[in-house]
Amino acid sequence: MNETLAIINATVYPISSPPIQNGVLIVKSGKIQQIGKELPIPEGACVIDAKGKVLLPGFVDAHTHIGIWGEWYGQPEYDGNEGSNPVTPSVRAIDSIWPAHFAFEDARSGGVTCVQITPGSGNVIGGETVVIKTAGTVCDDMVVKNPAGMKAALGENPKGSYGSRGKAPKTRMGIASILRSALFKAKDYSRKLEAGREDPSKMPDTDLDMLSLIKVLNKEIPLRIHAHRADDIVTAIRIAEEFDIDYSIEHCTDGIEIADFLGKKKARVNVGPSMWARAKIETLNITPKTPGVLSKAGCHVSIISDHPFHPIQYLSTAAAVAWANGMTEEEALRAITLTPAETLGVQDRVGSLEVGKDADFVIWTGHPFRIRSKVETVFIEGDKVFG
Repeated sequence: MNETLAIINATVYPISSPPIQNGVLIVKSGKIQQIGKELPIPEGACVIDAKGKVLLPGFVDAHTHIGIWGEWYGQPEYDGNEGSNPVTPSVRAIDSIWPAHFAFEDARSGGVTCVQITPGSGNVIGGETVVIKTAGTVCDDMVVKNPAGMKAALGENPKGSYGSRGKAPKTRMGIASILRSALFKAKDYSRKLEAGREDPSKMPDTDLDMLSLIKVLNKEIPLRIHAHRADDIVTAIRIAEEFDIDYSIEHCTDGIEIADFLGKKKARVNVGPSMWARAKIETLNITPKTPGVLSKAGCHVSIISDHPFHPIQYLSTAAAVAWANGMTEEEALRAITLTPAETLGVQDRVGSLEVGKDADFVIWTGHPFRIRSKVETVFIEGDKVFG
């Protein structure tokens, strides 16, 4: 475990710097020690000759539901939506994750070593997200950042989840009102907490929902807002700016229609799944051109799987299709490595091959955008986890 490794003769894509032909990567104690050309090999190191192969950082998927979403067992396996109330900020994705779920093996088989797991989009406010590695048996040991965001959702999903039962929200107006009300309530609770610190007799009763939302108001975590349709995307930003909170737009299907608007905002957008059916009205305009157009407009674009809606093992395929439809190769590779790491606030550990970062890397038989290329070996923190 965590032995010293030397990967030699590979075409190395550090992401944060230009590719290196016949590159060398030195790993020790789960961290990257050196990267470059013609480096001395440490005595006793395990040497892997990757001649003719490609070395990349492990992919980072900024929006998934792996380990909390049903894929084959049915209802016992569905733990992604707490559908009892449209506002559930205190629920935490980490409390639903099943590390033995085969989706984690799927992720590793596609070179994905780090993911954000979010609650589903059935609720207006769905709960706290978490960023974890894709190998391990105890979820707490896999955590990179917790919490990493607060899930919110606009559009068809919360409307359908509650309106169909005769409950609010039934309309987009209702969704926006519920979201605003919850954030104002959290503001009020924050003031009560401050008064209670000055005078303990005024300390309010513990409210886990409000304590979670205060993290958003204080910019400790961003609001990660599910929005497909252009008007929902604009509403999401309108509300985020009203409360001066950090945010990311999740899915952003119609973002191509308002690219200039999003570019001026320098918005962080997690785009996808792009290789998906037009499963509902708000995804009618789905196109693989969206990542490239938004990137050129000035957005920070991550390409996501939204697993299981696009199988996570084919995240590289989604990036390749974006490259074929307007993204540059550099942008497309960055969109599944360093950009999502930055969006998730974990770029100090993952997303690129740099000295001091976690030794999460993948040896490919060829460039990942070539359809015949395969993942050969995957390492997380210097330990082989696939291949």
